[in-house]
Amino acid sequence: MADIVISEFMDDDSVASLAMDFEVLYDPSLVDQGDRLVSLLSRARALVVRNRTRVDEALLNAAPRLEVVGRLGVGLDNIDLDACARRNVVVCPATGANDTAVAEYVITAALLLRRPAFLGSDLVAKGNWPREASIGGEIAGAVMGLIGYGAIARETARRARDLGMRVQAFDPYVPGDADVGDTRLVDSLEALLETSDVVSVHVPLTDDTRGLLDARALGRMGSSSVLVNTARGHVVDEEALVDCLKRGAIGGAAMDVFAEEPLTPERAARFADVPNLLLTPHIAGVTVESNRRVGQVTAANVRRVLGSPGS
Repeated sequence: MADIVISEFMDDDSVASLAMDFEVLYDPSLVDQGDRLVSLLSRARALVVRNRTRVDEALLNAAPRLEVVGRLGVGLDNIDLDACARRNVVVCPATGANDTAVAEYVITAALLLRRPAFLGSDLVAKGNWPREASIGGEIAGAVMGLIGYGAIARETARRARDLGMRVQAFDPYVPGDADVGDTRLVDSLEALLETSDVVSVHVPLTDDTRGLLDARALGRMGSSSVLVNTARGHVVDEEALVDCLKRGAIGGAAMDVFAEEPLTPERAARFADVPNLLLTPHIAGVTVESNRRVGQVTAANVRRVLGSPGS
């Protein structure tokens, strides 16, 4: 039986570093084998997950020796934090390790959506010449609106300003007198949506943020504005977003996260033939470099909690 069970993908070097001192079971397919995962946890002291493994009461009951859950990322909505606290199981996210990757994704998506020429490659390859439809707009001078202003949003803001964008943010947890540099804090979500050319979501999934961007909220965005969601799928009403895009009520959207993941063919069908929509498989925070950083941070977190081998 393993000391450490890793149920989702982790970079090889970080796995190897843990295996030097602990018995490690690394099997990314475990995320889709719930019963098998539970059966392997009876003697595990650590469990390492990404965003798909559900760490709930039932799983914790199957792991009486568990001391730590290492999260390969920062979102914690797949982990029952209260249940972990009752069991004295430490939960360690890889805070800061993928900030750069997500920020670069947001800026790239904004550039692509604002300049639709890049989305017309297949048309040109077929012999079409859609110059007028490909014109789009520039990023310089546009307004980046950030919903939430934590570490990733601040990295996004810095890159947006470097491109000549004006940056504003709405975050009720940031006091009005906080030092936010050149970012303008707005006092309501409605004001941000109505005055931003690019809206980027940077909030955790909570009772307050579930369905935050519903049909009414999306209706406040301008017809040329675009939405980027790298946070959590449930924050955006997917049906309302599809409707807005089909009607031309907003200019475009990039979705890296979804209400149900991974998308099944049946769930994905709602996004078929939707104009100006970019879909990616929850990958914004994962690059070669960030994956290595996330693994290293998580391995260090787990090692710190477990202490020396045999302790």
